[in-house]
Amino acid sequence: MSERRLDDRRAIVTGGASGIGLACARELAAQGAHVVVADRDEEAARRAAEEVGGEAWVVDLSATEALDDLSLEADIVVNNAGIQRVSPIEEFDPADFRLIQDLMLVAPFLLIRAALPGMYARGWGRIINLSSVHGLRASPFKSAYVAAKHGLEGLSKVTALEGGPHGVTSNCVNPGYVRTPLVEKQIGDQARAHGIPESEVVEKVMLTEAAVKRLVEPSEVASLVSWLASDDAGMVTGASYTMDGGWSAR
Repeated sequence: MSERRLDDRRAIVTGGASGIGLACARELAAQGAHVVVADRDEEAARRAAEEVGGEAWVVDLSATEALDDLSLEADIVVNNAGIQRVSPIEEFDPADFRLIQDLMLVAPFLLIRAALPGMYARGWGRIINLSSVHGLRASPFKSAYVAAKHGLEGLSKVTALEGGPHGVTSNCVNPGYVRTPLVEKQIGDQARAHGIPESEVVEKVMLTEAAVKRLVEPSEVASLVSWLASDDAGMVTGASYTMDGGWSAR
Protein backbone atom coordinates (compact mmCIF):
# COMPACT_ATOMS: atom_id res chain seq x y z
CA MET A 1 0.00 0.00 0.00
CA SER A 2 1.38 3.41 -0.98
CA GLU A 3 2.25 5.90 1.75
CA ARG A 4 -0.45 8.43 2.52
CA ARG A 5 1.05 11.84 1.85
CA LEU A 6 -1.07 13.90 4.27
CA ASP A 7 -0.74 11.90 7.48
CA ASP A 8 -0.87 14.13 10.57
CA ARG A 9 -2.13 17.13 8.61
CA ARG A 10 -5.28 19.01 9.62
CA ALA A 11 -7.38 20.32 6.73
CA ILE A 12 -10.37 22.68 6.67
CA VAL A 13 -12.63 22.45 3.62
CA THR A 14 -15.34 25.08 3.25
CA GLY A 15 -18.53 24.06 1.50
CA GLY A 16 -17.32 20.59 2.36
CA ALA A 17 -20.69 18.89 2.63
CA SER A 18 -21.42 18.62 -1.10
CA GLY A 19 -20.04 18.92 -4.60
CA ILE A 20 -16.37 19.79 -5.01
CA GLY A 21 -15.96 20.35 -1.28
CA LEU A 22 -17.17 16.87 -0.40
CA ALA A 23 -14.93 15.34 -3.06
CA CYS A 24 -11.98 17.25 -1.58
CA ALA A 25 -12.87 16.16 1.95
CA ARG A 26 -12.95 12.53 0.83
CA GLU A 27 -9.66 12.72 -1.05
CA LEU A 28 -7.77 14.59 1.68
CA ALA A 29 -9.03 12.11 4.27
CA ALA A 30 -7.99 9.21 2.03
CA GLN A 31 -4.50 10.71 2.01
CA GLY A 32 -4.41 10.74 5.81
CA ALA A 33 -5.55 14.25 6.72
CA HIS A 34 -7.94 14.99 9.57
CA VAL A 35 -10.65 16.93 7.77
CA VAL A 36 -12.86 19.64 9.20
CA VAL A 37 -15.98 19.91 7.05
CA ALA A 38 -17.14 23.53 7.18
CA ASP A 39 -20.66 24.08 5.90
CA ARG A 40 -23.81 25.95 6.90
CA ASP A 41 -25.95 22.83 6.39
CA GLU A 42 -25.56 21.19 9.79
CA GLU A 43 -27.02 17.80 8.90
CA ALA A 44 -25.00 17.50 5.70
CA ALA A 45 -21.81 18.68 7.40
CA ARG A 46 -22.13 16.14 10.18
CA ARG A 47 -22.92 13.37 7.71
CA ALA A 48 -19.87 14.22 5.58
CA ALA A 49 -17.62 14.51 8.63
CA GLU A 50 -18.74 11.12 9.86
CA GLU A 51 -18.06 9.60 6.45
CA VAL A 52 -14.48 10.88 6.30
CA GLY A 53 -13.70 10.38 9.98
CA GLY A 54 -13.31 14.10 10.58
CA GLU A 55 -15.34 16.77 12.30
CA ALA A 56 -18.05 19.24 11.35
CA TRP A 57 -17.83 23.00 11.65
CA VAL A 58 -21.29 24.46 11.16
CA VAL A 59 -20.75 28.03 10.00
CA ASP A 60 -22.36 30.64 7.77
CA LEU A 61 -19.34 32.12 6.03
CA SER A 62 -21.39 34.94 4.54
CA ALA A 63 -21.69 36.41 8.06
CA THR A 64 -18.17 37.73 7.75
CA GLU A 65 -18.07 40.06 10.75
CA ALA A 66 -18.31 37.01 13.02
CA LEU A 67 -15.02 35.82 11.50
CA ASP A 68 -13.01 38.98 12.19
CA ASP A 69 -11.34 37.67 15.35
CA LEU A 70 -11.21 34.01 14.31
CA SER A 71 -8.14 31.88 15.00
CA LEU A 72 -7.74 28.61 13.09
CA GLU A 73 -5.42 25.69 13.66
CA ALA A 74 -5.01 24.13 10.23
CA ASP A 75 -2.20 22.92 8.02
CA ILE A 76 -4.39 23.05 4.91
CA VAL A 77 -7.22 25.46 4.10
CA VAL A 78 -9.38 24.78 1.07
CA ASN A 79 -11.54 27.81 0.28
CA ASN A 80 -14.34 26.25 -1.74
CA ALA A 81 -17.72 27.56 -0.53
CA GLY A 82 -19.61 29.47 -3.18
CA ILE A 83 -22.92 30.33 -4.77
CA GLN A 84 -24.00 31.64 -8.15
CA ARG A 85 -26.44 34.23 -9.45
CA VAL A 86 -27.05 34.73 -13.18
CA SER A 87 -28.50 38.06 -14.28
CA PRO A 88 -27.68 41.08 -16.47
CA ILE A 89 -25.84 43.83 -14.56
CA GLU A 90 -28.72 46.30 -14.80
CA GLU A 91 -31.04 43.75 -13.21
CA PHE A 92 -28.55 42.28 -10.72
CA ASP A 93 -29.76 42.50 -7.13
CA PRO A 94 -27.21 44.59 -5.17
CA ALA A 95 -27.81 42.42 -2.11
CA ASP A 96 -26.87 39.31 -4.11
CA PHE A 97 -23.74 41.05 -5.41
CA ARG A 98 -22.63 41.87 -1.86
CA LEU A 99 -23.47 38.37 -0.64
CA ILE A 100 -21.25 36.76 -3.27
CA GLN A 101 -18.32 39.06 -2.47
CA ASP A 102 -18.69 38.32 1.24
CA LEU A 103 -18.89 34.56 0.82
CA MET A 104 -16.38 34.09 -1.98
CA LEU A 105 -13.78 36.80 -1.34
CA VAL A 106 -14.08 38.35 2.13
CA ALA A 107 -14.54 35.00 3.90
CA PRO A 108 -11.50 33.40 2.22
CA PHE A 109 -9.42 36.43 3.26
CA LEU A 110 -10.59 36.06 6.86
CA LEU A 111 -9.95 32.30 6.95
CA ILE A 112 -6.48 32.76 5.47
CA ARG A 113 -5.82 35.53 7.99
CA ALA A 114 -6.95 33.25 10.81
CA ALA A 115 -4.82 30.28 9.72
CA LEU A 116 -1.55 31.95 8.74
CA PRO A 117 -0.13 32.59 12.24
CA GLY A 118 -0.23 28.89 13.10
CA MET A 119 1.15 27.91 9.70
CA TYR A 120 3.98 30.41 10.08
CA ALA A 121 4.78 29.08 13.55
CA ARG A 122 5.01 25.51 12.20
CA GLY A 123 6.85 26.54 9.04
CA TRP A 124 4.40 24.72 6.77
CA GLY A 125 1.00 25.43 5.26
CA ARG A 126 -1.16 25.09 2.20
CA ILE A 127 -3.81 27.58 1.08
CA ILE A 128 -5.83 26.18 -1.82
CA ASN A 129 -8.47 28.43 -3.34
CA LEU A 130 -11.19 26.95 -5.52
CA SER A 131 -11.34 29.61 -8.15
CA SER A 132 -12.76 29.00 -11.62
CA VAL A 133 -12.05 29.56 -15.26
CA HIS A 134 -14.09 32.68 -14.44
CA GLY A 135 -11.18 33.80 -12.30
CA LEU A 136 -9.26 34.13 -15.59
CA ARG A 137 -12.02 34.79 -18.13
CA ALA A 138 -15.35 36.60 -18.02
CA SER A 139 -18.80 35.50 -19.10
CA PRO A 140 -21.90 37.68 -19.46
CA PHE A 141 -24.55 37.72 -16.72
CA LYS A 142 -22.11 36.69 -13.96
CA SER A 143 -20.75 40.04 -12.78
CA ALA A 144 -20.66 39.14 -9.07
CA TYR A 145 -19.14 35.67 -9.52
CA VAL A 146 -16.50 36.83 -12.00
CA ALA A 147 -15.58 39.80 -9.82
CA ALA A 148 -15.24 37.61 -6.72
CA LYS A 149 -13.13 34.99 -8.49
CA HIS A 150 -10.83 37.62 -10.02
CA GLY A 151 -10.39 39.05 -6.53
CA LEU A 152 -9.65 35.59 -5.15
CA GLU A 153 -6.89 35.18 -7.72
CA GLY A 154 -5.23 38.36 -6.49
CA LEU A 155 -5.63 37.40 -2.84
CA SER A 156 -4.07 34.00 -3.55
CA LYS A 157 -1.03 35.54 -5.21
CA VAL A 158 -0.44 38.02 -2.37
CA THR A 159 -0.74 35.14 0.10
CA ALA A 160 1.86 33.24 -1.91
CA LEU A 161 4.31 36.14 -1.78
CA GLU A 162 3.85 36.74 1.94
CA GLY A 163 3.72 33.06 2.88
CA GLY A 164 6.67 31.81 0.86
CA PRO A 165 9.38 32.71 3.38
CA HIS A 166 7.37 30.86 6.05
CA GLY A 167 6.87 27.58 4.17
CA VAL A 168 3.29 28.40 3.16
CA THR A 169 2.10 28.02 -0.41
CA SER A 170 -1.05 29.48 -1.95
CA ASN A 171 -2.61 28.44 -5.24
CA CYS A 172 -5.84 28.55 -7.18
CA VAL A 173 -7.60 25.69 -8.92
CA ASN A 174 -9.58 26.85 -11.93
CA PRO A 175 -12.10 24.32 -13.22
CA GLY A 176 -14.63 24.89 -15.93
CA TYR A 177 -18.17 23.69 -15.32
CA VAL A 178 -18.13 20.88 -12.76
CA ARG A 179 -20.85 18.31 -12.29
CA THR A 180 -22.20 19.75 -9.01
CA PRO A 181 -25.50 21.03 -7.57
CA LEU A 182 -24.19 24.60 -8.07
CA VAL A 183 -23.97 24.06 -11.82
CA GLU A 184 -27.27 22.20 -12.05
CA LYS A 185 -29.09 24.98 -10.21
CA GLN A 186 -28.00 27.67 -12.68
CA ILE A 187 -29.30 25.93 -15.80
CA GLY A 188 -32.72 27.59 -15.52
CA ASP A 189 -31.20 31.04 -14.97
CA GLN A 190 -28.82 30.55 -17.89
CA ALA A 191 -31.68 29.52 -20.14
CA ARG A 192 -33.64 32.66 -19.27
CA ALA A 193 -30.64 34.97 -19.59
CA HIS A 194 -29.67 33.57 -23.00
CA GLY A 195 -33.21 33.02 -24.28
CA ILE A 196 -32.74 29.31 -24.99
CA PRO A 197 -34.37 26.09 -23.71
CA GLU A 198 -32.86 24.52 -20.59
CA SER A 199 -32.03 21.41 -22.62
CA GLU A 200 -29.56 23.46 -24.69
CA VAL A 201 -27.70 25.20 -21.85
CA VAL A 202 -24.96 22.62 -21.27
CA GLU A 203 -24.03 22.36 -24.94
CA LYS A 204 -24.56 25.96 -26.07
CA VAL A 205 -23.44 27.87 -22.96
CA MET A 206 -21.41 25.74 -20.59
CA LEU A 207 -19.31 23.75 -23.04
CA THR A 208 -19.17 26.05 -26.02
CA GLU A 209 -15.62 27.30 -25.29
CA ALA A 210 -14.13 23.99 -24.16
CA ALA A 211 -12.22 21.66 -26.49
CA VAL A 212 -13.17 18.66 -24.34
CA LYS A 213 -16.96 18.53 -24.44
CA ARG A 214 -17.90 17.25 -21.01
CA LEU A 215 -18.34 18.51 -17.47
CA VAL A 216 -15.45 18.24 -15.04
CA GLU A 217 -15.95 15.61 -12.34
CA PRO A 218 -15.57 16.68 -8.68
CA SER A 219 -13.11 13.84 -8.09
CA GLU A 220 -10.80 15.27 -10.77
CA VAL A 221 -10.70 18.62 -8.97
CA ALA A 222 -10.11 16.89 -5.64
CA SER A 223 -7.15 14.98 -7.07
CA LEU A 224 -5.42 18.24 -7.99
CA VAL A 225 -6.26 19.78 -4.61
CA SER A 226 -4.72 16.77 -2.86
CA TRP A 227 -1.50 17.12 -4.83
CA LEU A 228 -1.26 20.85 -4.12
CA ALA A 229 -1.64 20.03 -0.42
CA SER A 230 1.28 17.61 -0.46
CA ASP A 231 5.01 18.06 0.06
CA ASP A 232 5.49 17.28 -3.63
CA ALA A 233 4.01 20.71 -4.44
CA GLY A 234 6.31 22.64 -2.12
CA MET A 235 7.68 24.79 -4.96
CA VAL A 236 4.28 25.42 -6.50
CA THR A 237 2.87 28.73 -5.28
CA GLY A 238 1.16 31.78 -6.70
CA ALA A 239 -0.16 29.62 -9.53
CA SER A 240 -3.57 29.11 -11.13
CA TYR A 241 -4.19 25.58 -12.37
CA THR A 242 -6.77 25.41 -15.11
CA MET A 243 -8.94 22.31 -15.44
CA ASP A 244 -11.29 23.62 -18.08
CA GLY A 245 -11.04 21.32 -21.08
CA GLY A 246 -9.10 23.93 -23.04
CA TRP A 247 -11.53 26.85 -22.50
CA SER A 248 -8.79 29.29 -21.44
CA ALA A 249 -6.49 28.21 -24.26
CA ARG A 250 -8.50 30.41 -26.62
